Amino acid sequence: MSDHAHAPQSLLSRVFSTDHKVIARQYLYLGLVGLLVAGLFALMIRWQLAYPGDAFPVLGNMFWSETGGVMPPEFYNMLFTMHGAMMVFFAITPIVIGAFGNFAIPLQLGAEDMAFPFVNMLSFWVMFLGAVIMAISFFMPGGAAGGGWTAYPPLSGVAEYGVGHGQTLWLLGIAFAGTSSLLGSVNYVVTTLNMRCEGMTLMRMPLTIWGLFCTAVLNLLWIPVVAAALFMVFMDRTAGTAFFLSGPGSMFAEGGSLAGQAGGQPLLFQHLFWGFGHPEVYILIFPVWGLVGDLLSTFSRKPAFGYKATVLSMLTILFLSQIVWGHHMFTSGMSPLLGTAFTFLTITISVPTAVFFLNWLGTIWRGSLRFTPPMLFALGVVFVFGIGGLTGLFLALQALDIWLHDTYFVVGHFHFTLAASVFFGTFAGIYYWFPKMFGKSMNQSLGKLHFYTSFVSLTFVFFMMMYIGATGAHPRRIADPSAYNFLTPFLDANVLIGWGSQFLGLVQLIFVWNFVTSLMSGEQAPDNPWEASSLEWVAPTPPPHGNFPVAPTVYRGPHEFNAPETGERGWLTQAEPSV
Repeated sequence: MSDHAHAPQSLLSRVFSTDHKVIARQYLYLGLVGLLVAGLFALMIRWQLAYPGDAFPVLGNMFWSETGGVMPPEFYNMLFTMHGAMMVFFAITPIVIGAFGNFAIPLQLGAEDMAFPFVNMLSFWVMFLGAVIMAISFFMPGGAAGGGWTAYPPLSGVAEYGVGHGQTLWLLGIAFAGTSSLLGSVNYVVTTLNMRCEGMTLMRMPLTIWGLFCTAVLNLLWIPVVAAALFMVFMDRTAGTAFFLSGPGSMFAEGGSLAGQAGGQPLLFQHLFWGFGHPEVYILIFPVWGLVGDLLSTFSRKPAFGYKATVLSMLTILFLSQIVWGHHMFTSGMSPLLGTAFTFLTITISVPTAVFFLNWLGTIWRGSLRFTPPMLFALGVVFVFGIGGLTGLFLALQALDIWLHDTYFVVGHFHFTLAASVFFGTFAGIYYWFPKMFGKSMNQSLGKLHFYTSFVSLTFVFFMMMYIGATGAHPRRIADPSAYNFLTPFLDANVLIGWGSQFLGLVQLIFVWNFVTSLMSGEQAPDNPWEASSLEWVAPTPPPHGNFPVAPTVYRGPHEFNAPETGERGWLTQAEPSV
């Protein structure tokens, strides 16, 4: 039924497959590796902060023998930088957007594949090259990038400031990741608008599709902006320009009428970066919001409460997210009047956010809850995002933000709002779609154990971060808190955070074991183990090339549970006529 619905015949054709399901699995594997690497970086950061001045276990003698095995501050900066960059661009993006988007969009819309299969394949390999470039940067003279994941110039723009060739490769790696996202976003938008099956109106699409659609739109609008900013930093580093560098040290510094007067503005980069950076928060979390809305409905056996209001809220956030970047820059010398405007806009965006959050609670209320691993992780998202959203209100106010800016309160808030939400959303999606994606069933008991242990340790770690940052006295960039008298009261808290982080990392081995053993020897999964109603569960397991033996026709919305038309069975898929 499709001109590209052919079975791959060789290893090469499988590796470079244009089938969206194969590409989804490739993104998933890449993202899980990125999650592992970035997670190990986080554990190393927390060890350093818990035991500053002590020799680092094993790695210390291998790499830092000249300092007695103690981690040097410049390496801490590299870990700090690469943890953030790897998590955002090579862990969350490949899994939540790349894997979930590629797998779910054609299947949930009743399509045969993506609109542009070759471009889809290309998008993965471009991102893969970006990840390889990032890995190579560690072996460059001077090490990997160390200018922070935000790459503020002049630190990121002048090699003499201690950030070497690894920073240049970092810029290239992010450029490849951005190009991949642009290619994928074009596919997502066109597929969503043009390739829905018969009867699949916009208001019958699952909320997951709405989330991925909003993500793709923001990517198309804002990746070019940050790409321009990073290109200018790259030129400042390699071609002697001075887009973000002021004073001597540019191509104009020797001779000519502009000698010694390079007109670059470092602050301009912050506007360009956060113009993209704040939408990026929503780029990463929109798919999770949509997925959680669908999962809460499926496992509460109720229609999603306020479906249309949730869609409208997401579209409102899509617009407002593009005009609130200034709250990241309250300490940059911004006019208080302009800061007041950004405060108002930031508080305003909490209104549509509260609408769909309350809709989540309305969906759960008096439902017939099924506490499966996907449902538990979805409920985890509800909790951690609620905490993150409430603490974000403090940071919307100029007076409080100036006090708390760049402290561990912001780190804790950000990790509750985005990192923990996406972390739980990632596992919710994997446990939910694993049977359809691989045709095998994961162990439910191990999945529940994975959730409970992760939930306890994660909330402890991030609550403690907000605790030590609430005084406004603990900057996040300090590699050795013991060197500063004003930070000594927090040394014990850092040790506790370190222990909690190690436990959080350790319990992820439960997931690794469950994932690998299920993949290799798991039981054959039924076509619809969750009794869900969206179209991917109508397809055979695992779906063949072309997805559906016969093109489906949609008769209803994605959350028809316990409606009169479902009869005694209590649920119908979107492709089934009424009972």
